[in-house]
Amino acid sequence: MSPTIQACAISAGQPGPGIPAGATLHPLTAGARLTFRERITLCQIAAQTWMFFAADVNPRTDLPLDNIGFNGAPAQGTYTSPTDIAMELWSTVAAANLHLVSYAVAEQMARRQLAAISRLERWDGFLLSWYDTTTGRPITGPGGAPLTNLKGQFISTVDNGWYASALIVDRQAFPSLYRQATSLLDAMQFHIFYDNGNQATNITAGQMYGGYYIGQGPAGFEYGNLNTDPRIAAYVGMGLGQLPGDVWWRTWRTLPASFTWQTQVPVGPTVTYTDPYSHTSFRVVEGHYSYHGITYVPSWGGSAFEALMAPLVVPETSWGKHGFGLNDVNYAEASIAYARQGLGYPVWGLSPASVPGTSGGYQAYGAIPLSSNAGCCPYSQAAVAPYASFVALPVAPQQALRNIERLAREYPALVGPYGLYDSVNPRTGVVAPRYLALDEGMILAGIDDALAGGGLQRYFAADAVGQHVRPYLEMERFSISPAPGVELSAGSHSWPSPEVRPAASQPGPGSGGAT
Repeated sequence: MSPTIQACAISAGQPGPGIPAGATLHPLTAGARLTFRERITLCQIAAQTWMFFAADVNPRTDLPLDNIGFNGAPAQGTYTSPTDIAMELWSTVAAANLHLVSYAVAEQMARRQLAAISRLERWDGFLLSWYDTTTGRPITGPGGAPLTNLKGQFISTVDNGWYASALIVDRQAFPSLYRQATSLLDAMQFHIFYDNGNQATNITAGQMYGGYYIGQGPAGFEYGNLNTDPRIAAYVGMGLGQLPGDVWWRTWRTLPASFTWQTQVPVGPTVTYTDPYSHTSFRVVEGHYSYHGITYVPSWGGSAFEALMAPLVVPETSWGKHGFGLNDVNYAEASIAYARQGLGYPVWGLSPASVPGTSGGYQAYGAIPLSSNAGCCPYSQAAVAPYASFVALPVAPQQALRNIERLAREYPALVGPYGLYDSVNPRTGVVAPRYLALDEGMILAGIDDALAGGGLQRYFAADAVGQHVRPYLEMERFSISPAPGVELSAGSHSWPSPEVRPAASQPGPGSGGAT
């Protein structure tokens, strides 16, 4: 065993440079904890994944490539996005936590990364959707032409949410970079994504728009589901004081029952909550779906990263044990049950990924029972993405690790130079021999979270942004229960622990909207 792997397995997450003081978290998890031998296995995978990020950066601009391909797939995606950039920032901190690189070297890398971002053309602090990694110039799309006019260009709510989350992590992980990261963070004003319409007459008022078109205005759609990846922008915007708490309460747990095209008829009470800052009362429908006795708040498309990417950085499983934390566990359990029992797959992990084969295409994959969209636009179920196991690793460590091992054993062609490739068709065994910066970033963050006592969450928890949103996670109770037969634990506390019970809210009749 190499000294690096040994240090990773033994010391990951222990106090040291860059670890916030008093940042101990007690996340909710299902099943037994990882053994030392299992920690070694994950550290070896982390080391392989970290090698991807060393190969993925364009040395001319210090920007991460979107993807790298092998065995006939496109060799490089020489473009990058705000989320790709966020994953590079995340991964540098995670690698330091896991002792794959020294803290001093990680700090130097982060300094270069922030400098590279500072050289990019931005709009009101927000990153544009695509950049050429060779020139650093904004482009029209992957492999597209340089932009000549920013008018009409799309500013993505969710992509900039991930980018902002990485700046928050960086400024806590590297105190010497606090001012630089904060300057980039403060330049963004998330209020442009807020629908400030009349909440008494507009069902989507108070929610976040999907983005903003420069010189034109907000996108014509809102993010209606709270349990989707764009909630990262809500955490950041609320935490910065740029979005009101209305976003939290007005975004739906399940789609309104009147949306008869949704996947299931939602079940659950209407509950009154008082916002911890504005003291405004909101009536929230605490709806849920169920699959084989497992209750959960669904996502839009039933994919793994919609539900489980945010808790890689936000301490949902520590602060929201009766809300998002429990839902993160249940969602993973239902995802596993559906793939294995409902579809009969030998492996699980339905989530957007590369299309199996060498086309270089990308497609949304998801578990239909966990989605809200089955009546209009269901995701495909023809591929499994290995990274989905890693985002589930913090909440279901034993099941996730067994699935990772099974993927490598059942599909030998899935094993490549930086670990498991991006996707596999579980029926045919056809593999997508590519690595995506987005997915590799989630893999490294998931391992960091599982091995290092909360991983990136500790930095978010230590920041004022995290502390501002903590009451929302603590006070809310979803209308769900622990999955049958699943043993839950929260650090040294068994579930449920009186020490982490949020204040009870008041049930009442009616449906959503501020009162």
